[in-house]
Amino acid sequence: MMADAAGPVEVIRYEHPLNERVRTLMRLEDLFGRAGFFASQEAAAEHHAALLALFEITDVAARADLKADLVQELERQKQVLAPLRHNPAIDQTALEELLAESERVSAQLLNQQGKAGTHLRDNEWLMAIKQRAAIPGGVCEFDLPAYHYWLHRPAEQRRRDLAAWIEPFAPIAAGTEIVLRLLRENGRTSRHIAHHGAFQQMLTTSKVAQLLRLTLSRELPCVPEISANKYALNIRFIGVSGMDRGAVYRADVEFELTFCNL
Repeated sequence: MMADAAGPVEVIRYEHPLNERVRTLMRLEDLFGRAGFFASQEAAAEHHAALLALFEITDVAARADLKADLVQELERQKQVLAPLRHNPAIDQTALEELLAESERVSAQLLNQQGKAGTHLRDNEWLMAIKQRAAIPGGVCEFDLPAYHYWLHRPAEQRRRDLAAWIEPFAPIAAGTEIVLRLLRENGRTSRHIAHHGAFQQMLTTSKVAQLLRLTLSRELPCVPEISANKYALNIRFIGVSGMDRGAVYRADVEFELTFCNL
């Protein structure tokens, strides 16, 4: 929440990744969240949604350097955080838990062989579903009777199957969570006004931000369109009418902007 003279304000936070690595991690974070949520539910339609999210995770996580990037970043963060031991300004319990978690996840990632999602790609039944799922309406019962049968299995059996398919991705999910958590916590925040819905800022810092977090009142009928490179940041606030795309919002917009770096 943001605060003003009248008290706390309900807000919406928009995040904008500034490099491909953070973009990939945010996509995985969203997909893991969806897969986990729908897999925990009861209905067959919800478990179908979990499986679709799992197929998307398989595609996104197949990037050859993903595991190496996560391990490298976790190791780098351990080197940054380790010297903070015995610093009285730091919560030592939280620090030790983070270092131990990073060590554990790094070891799990290093122990994984091959590309992420190999266990799914080696499953012909699942790959047949994945292939048909790319076709609109392609997973009807007459297309995939065996899948139709699975969707009619008891919910607990489907949940066990989904958990077994999701579990091998756990080290990537944990590594993604740690890196994004540290990135979001390491930011500098400032308040701004976009006059007539437009804002521009030259970026002169020596360290280019990896993630932008923009926070504004939920009551404002507009959404930000963000474009940025290492030299400049441009934000246009676009008015919304229902769910339709509108023109530039012409009123002044107060917002908070956080530049996050690892």
